[in-house]
Amino acid sequence: MNSEFFEALSQLEKSKGIKREVLLEAIKDALLSAYRKNFGGQQQNVSVDFDGKDGFRVIAKKQVVETSNNSKQEILLSEAIKHKENCQIGDIIDMEITPFDFGRIAAQTAKQVITQRIKEAEREIVYKNFKERIGEIITGIVQRVDQQNIFVDLSRAEAILPMKEQITREKYRVGDRIKTYILDVKSSSRGTQIILSRTHPEFVKKLFGLEVPEIYEGIVEIKGVVREPGARSKIAVYSKDANVDAVGACVGMKGMRVQAVIAELSGERIDIALYDDDPQVFIKNALSPSKTTSVIADTKFKSAIVVVPDGQLSLAIGKEGQNVRLAAKLTGWKIDIRSESEITKEKDAVARKQAEDELFKKPEEMQKIAAEESIAEEMVQESPIVIPAKAEIQVEKSIAEEIIQETTLIGLDKKIMGKLHEAGLDTVKQIKGMSVNKLMKLPGIGKVSAEKIYNVVKKLEV
Repeated sequence: MNSEFFEALSQLEKSKGIKREVLLEAIKDALLSAYRKNFGGQQQNVSVDFDGKDGFRVIAKKQVVETSNNSKQEILLSEAIKHKENCQIGDIIDMEITPFDFGRIAAQTAKQVITQRIKEAEREIVYKNFKERIGEIITGIVQRVDQQNIFVDLSRAEAILPMKEQITREKYRVGDRIKTYILDVKSSSRGTQIILSRTHPEFVKKLFGLEVPEIYEGIVEIKGVVREPGARSKIAVYSKDANVDAVGACVGMKGMRVQAVIAELSGERIDIALYDDDPQVFIKNALSPSKTTSVIADTKFKSAIVVVPDGQLSLAIGKEGQNVRLAAKLTGWKIDIRSESEITKEKDAVARKQAEDELFKKPEEMQKIAAEESIAEEMVQESPIVIPAKAEIQVEKSIAEEIIQETTLIGLDKKIMGKLHEAGLDTVKQIKGMSVNKLMKLPGIGKVSAEKIYNVVKKLEV
């Protein structure tokens, strides 16, 4: 085998990145295929061998016999001794059967097979190379653009940027440089398919890793990234060094670092929030840039009510709910935004409900109340002595139980409605217009009870 052949193998190894051993195995397979096709060796036990001195040889394994009926698989003992002195009948020996006219057809067949194997080896190299780089950022040149996909030249391979992985408002032309995130690598019969992305949250994370040395060095850690590509992103950062401000490191002097990432993302807005193990603090930080008054967290259901100043409500919610939606994704909590005025109204409503509940108690207690009140009034009428404090407290305590729980008395059993119902007072609205003196004129209603009813009804008018 002449030196030109080995030189050619070396050139292929350098230019294609395929090891010489791989090429040699491809050539062996090609020569064996060519021999079987052109010299009828299908029934023979043959192989192709190679050494640096003699080059490629076709070797057949034959059995040593005394008499032969099949020259392709057997060899006479007398002939075998010429090749191997100590052989005996029944031995298997190797015989070189390389044809002298292993010429043009064999060479052409070998060339075709070698070419195919080289392509397969190249695809395998590309696949392994890029498979190991999944999750990295790579820069390429736009090769062509169709209605949906952008095809990117990565020097030794072509990649695809699908429509769903593109930022909507971005437009690229042939020849443009483009920075992308390697999302996936697949191998198929048509070759290696490299899928790129510019919308993946990890793309933002990797871009900050390039711009912020503290992230690259492991001092600052990005705990999470959420995106609505092309519009807005939120990232949570944490510093392992108390002397390093995680948010400040990501923003950079005069905002240079974060602005570099924003520019790469075609103006996508980026909010940087400080991560905290305390959910209430983390939720508050995640809603940045809006200010919050308080955070009420339910750890069991991972839901939180966040109270914000009235003027911050729209900022906290964001355009079409974007800010609170991204904050919820970043923290993993369900977040309900309320303004301070909403909370005040709700508190007032609760107070009113409690006042109503104080006035309108369970109807089954009304008979007992009526009996107790009658006794109290008889004590007032029959004796000039002041009612003892204990008895008055008891009357005041039970007076609110004279009427049912709800603000309307309609629909209850009329027999147990008590004195107010007997007087034709079926709703709270009717009672609100009555004075203490007028209430005292009702059968079974004394002064203490009348004052109590009047005061509670007055609270409901506030």
